[in-house]
Amino acid sequence: MQSTTPFSFINKTQPFVAIGVTKQDIREKIWDYMESQNLADFPRPVHHRIPNFKGSYLACQNIKELETFARTWNIKVGPDKPLEGVRLLALQSHKTLLVPTPRLRTGLFNKIIPPPGATKDILRKCATSQGVRNYSVPVGLDSRVLVDLVVVGSVAVSEQGWRIGKGEGYADLEYAMMVSMGAVCEETPVVTVVHDGQVVDIPEALLEDHDLTVDYVLTPTRVIMTGCRRPKPKGITWCKISPEMLERIPVLRSLRHREQQAGKDVTLHGEQQHLWEAGSKHTAPPSAVQRPQDAPQPVEGSVPAACSSLHREGLPPNAAALPAATIHVSNLPAGARVSELKRALRERGATPLHLTWQGPRRPALLAFRDLAAAEQAITCLQGLRLGASTLQVELVRQLRDK
Repeated sequence: MQSTTPFSFINKTQPFVAIGVTKQDIREKIWDYMESQNLADFPRPVHHRIPNFKGSYLACQNIKELETFARTWNIKVGPDKPLEGVRLLALQSHKTLLVPTPRLRTGLFNKIIPPPGATKDILRKCATSQGVRNYSVPVGLDSRVLVDLVVVGSVAVSEQGWRIGKGEGYADLEYAMMVSMGAVCEETPVVTVVHDGQVVDIPEALLEDHDLTVDYVLTPTRVIMTGCRRPKPKGITWCKISPEMLERIPVLRSLRHREQQAGKDVTLHGEQQHLWEAGSKHTAPPSAVQRPQDAPQPVEGSVPAACSSLHREGLPPNAAALPAATIHVSNLPAGARVSELKRALRERGATPLHLTWQGPRRPALLAFRDLAAAEQAITCLQGLRLGASTLQVELVRQLRDK
């Protein structure tokens, strides 16, 4: 099927990772396209957001064409601005509207309760972000609510149902938490609402087990039934959750305790990586490659000798020997300290196996256990700033191909 945008992300003869496309590549292309074509409404620019596109209310109206909307009672709708029309329709249809709490700070979701005798104008206010704050009550973990329909925002989506969000992972996590609560199941329909220009080809190879797929795509001109057969997340993938994320999200801690009591493996990402917590106090294992005394030293554990020095252009001279899952972090400001970078990584939930620090103004290397973990870290670190500098984060193999 042809994409509706003037660009394509797939090489039809080599359709997957052969062209090195990443989720962030697709996000940037969509954001740039929507800005250049003036397709967005407030807030702008759309970069690092779920775009609020022109015609979003028209696209939201198309949900009335779905039989599943007519027969559902409990609808969970994301907080994004372009989904405001769906939230309003749910309230006008006297359905129970559930919305996620902001960044999941106080719970999983809230229920919108309009005041008695609410007029259409009041309902419209209830559907806004301000209305969510003023007219909602929290839904506890023990409420045993069953969600009949899930509506999420997207940056990009394919006609096959592959979805890409803005990179923070909240929609995926919210769905996984609902699975853990028993609020949704594999048969619960998932809908997204986007501009026609956000419907593009997406390589399935970019999807991971924790990525949420969609069953319906609503645009101002189309209702797309994806027929997606890829399984949705089966629950929380605890090895993807960092201790910092667990600390920020109380409801996640409660769910972890429940699953731990049920005998499930709830080991967090980096929990077994004692070298990361202990920092440079640990010495390298006997098998580590010995380095000259004056070579840059890994902060966390040991890394191959290829990681110990960088070429003038920013690549190691023997770059082919680097691990496949190594991230190159450049544009570090003068005066930056390794402790600042480590803290920033922890706050973004990106915990490498090893960190090679070469001092301020010189690139750092982050080693991850596999390519998937490295790509997820790149997504988490997009837009990361130290001081006045925005860090540049790339896979070493991508740099080598440039």
